[in-house]
Amino acid sequence: QVQFVESGGGLVQPGGSLRLSCTVSGLTFSLYAMGWYRQTRGQQRELVAAISSGGTTNYADSMKGRFTISRDNAKNTVYLQMNSLKPEDTAVYYCRSALGSRTIYWGQGTQVTVSS
Repeated sequence: QVQFVESGGGLVQPGGSLRLSCTVSGLTFSLYAMGWYRQTRGQQRELVAAISSGGTTNYADSMKGRFTISRDNAKNTVYLQMNSLKPEDTAVYYCRSALGSRTIYWGQGTQVTVSS
């Protein structure tokens, strides 16, 4: 059984920072690509950042330079450091594990609200 523990969300002011954490159990974490996706009410879920099993990262254009994804395989944890947050970053952020294109698991999501 694959389980996710996501944490680090909350309320921050514009320009502030948050660090999201996602710890995964029930799979061989080091073999999986990890990603963060977000979804606003009424919108499709979109890629925020992803990191491959080998450590290669990619980001959505709007997140480049502000967000950093990293992973600690010893802790089965992926992180998303979010800086210079904007109100439009407000969303539920979901952790995802993927092995190839057919083995995909999603976390429960954590709310990030950016507001003054």
